[in-house]
This record gives sequence, structure tokens and C-alpha cells, in this order.
Amino acid sequence: MTDPRPEEVFPPGFFAREDESPDGEFYGPPRLVTHIDDGAVLAVSGLYAELGVDGSAGEPRRVLDLMSSWISHLATAPSELVVLGMNAAELQANPQATERVVRDLNDDPTLPFADASFDAVLCCVSVDYLVHPVEVLREAARVLRPGAPVVLTFSNRLFPSKAVAGWLYADEPGRCAIAAAYVRLAGGFDEPEVSLRTPAGRYRGDPLYAVVARRA
Repeated sequence: MTDPRPEEVFPPGFFAREDESPDGEFYGPPRLVTHIDDGAVLAVSGLYAELGVDGSAGEPRRVLDLMSSWISHLATAPSELVVLGMNAAELQANPQATERVVRDLNDDPTLPFADASFDAVLCCVSVDYLVHPVEVLREAARVLRPGAPVVLTFSNRLFPSKAVAGWLYADEPGRCAIAAAYVRLAGGFDEPEVSLRTPAGRYRGDPLYAVVARRA
């Protein structure tokens, strides 16, 4: 029995976007801002430290930050941080980066790196914009070393015109389920763990959700 393909799981129009113009036009002007509030940023940094993917453990780590920008939310820089994103100016401004790659993953979902060459792959508040998320995560599995994590983090803030329709119109539990489904469909990972990293209940800040899976 073969694994289902994305088009067999997600309905027609799921990956459509309100703005289908080239992403390079939308993301061309540099945005040197954070897209989540300080509490959510701290939650991302805390998760990275908890997983041991930043430099806090004192061990050499080669980390890939997908759809990156001027900041990677790592409290301590790893020994190597490769940032891949669409805006060269934003990537150049990232003080922790040791290598910068300009690439539109919606145009080309492949990753220009060797097999099993990273200790972690990160994607912060950007998975909602991917039109080929399963292909990108399949590539993430390829470049990860065995046991290394892929870490997807997201909130309820986004650019609605560029988010895929299936994500945009889902509620927050639905978005968690979508991200976990992407990982399962990609293959090569253990069962993804879904968590809310900010306080539950009457928390007034941006929520921060995480989907984490390790390379099988």
C-alpha cells in the first residue's frame, strides 16, 4: 500500500492563495520586524534551547532556518546557522548566520544541501505560506541527520493574502492538525508532537504552537 499524496488528502483549492502574484514581489521590500510579540518570541527561543538545537548545550550544531529573515530567535547561536529565505537584505542582517541562501521554496521546494548534513531544521511562523509543504518537509528529512528534529512554530498572525486557503480558514486546532499532517505525509519522521508553548486560558499575547518531529 502506497502512502497518500498531498492532492489525495487536501481538497482542491487548499493551497490556493488570494494573492497569486510572484512571491518575490510581495516579499521584495525588507521587513526588519518581528511578526509575533515578545512573549511568543521567548517561547520560540525557549523551545529551541529545550530541544538543544541552539548553542546553549555547548556542542557543535549545524542548523538550517527555513524561510528565514533578519532574526532566527535562537537565544544562543549554534556553531553553524544556515539561513534560507527570499530577501537577501533580511538574511544579510541576521547576525547569527554563518551562511545565507536566497531561495523561494514556493518556486523550488528543493534544498541545495547534502543528505544528512544538519542537526536541526527550523521553520518559524512561515509554514502557512508554503504551497508545497510536503515536498519541502520531505527535503528537510533528507538533509537531517538521524534523530535530528524538524521544528515548525506558528501563531495566529499572518499575511492573509499569501497564506494558503486551507490554513487561512482553519481554526487554531485545525492548523496544528494541518502542520502535523504535512510532516506525516512527508515521511522519514517519527510521529510529530504538537504543543502550545505559550500559556493557555486567558493569555492575552500571541499564541505560539509547535510541531516537532525527529528524523527516523
